[in-house]
Amino acid sequence: MPNTKTELRKKYKNLRQNLSEIEIEENSLAIANKLLTLPIWDKIYFHVFLPIVEHKEVNTELILHLLSGKDKEIIVSKADFETRIMTHFLLTDNTRIKKNAYNIPEPVDGIEVPSKKIDVVFIPLLAFDKKGNRVGYGKGFYDKFLAECKPEVIKIGLSFFEAETIISDIFEGDVQLDYCITPETTYRF
Repeated sequence: MPNTKTELRKKYKNLRQNLSEIEIEENSLAIANKLLTLPIWDKIYFHVFLPIVEHKEVNTELILHLLSGKDKEIIVSKADFETRIMTHFLLTDNTRIKKNAYNIPEPVDGIEVPSKKIDVVFIPLLAFDKKGNRVGYGKGFYDKFLAECKPEVIKIGLSFFEAETIISDIFEGDVQLDYCITPETTYRF
């Protein structure tokens, strides 16, 4: 059974490529609806990733609608691939979003928000296991970012697929999730 990060990355990139646009939309909606049942809605600052459409990531547009409907402060990031550091900006009506060289939609500029202020982070991932470990694209952006957040920050993975039993090559710097939401299941770790 493949369960190293490298093997899982390959497996889930393939699985994701086979999803149709309709499946992505329906599954993203199911994930957004499941989020409503989590005990997070008393929080204020929510960090949301903007999906890389080409990688068939979870469409977070519905989550953005939920958050703005509940008057939450929405934060989006810009990634620096040299330093592997993310800078966070408040998403407002005036925020200009532009795709970077890696097709990641990012704010051009705006009001910067320190990591320590963020209450809830929605995290993109390729795979995760039953202990709350996740596999991303392997650049370490989120591990670095989450390490800067306050200890009680709520970390929520979003995935189209269910948990693997175990990821075999986890190391100390890997930050575990508190929840992972799939179209079928709400995992709590």
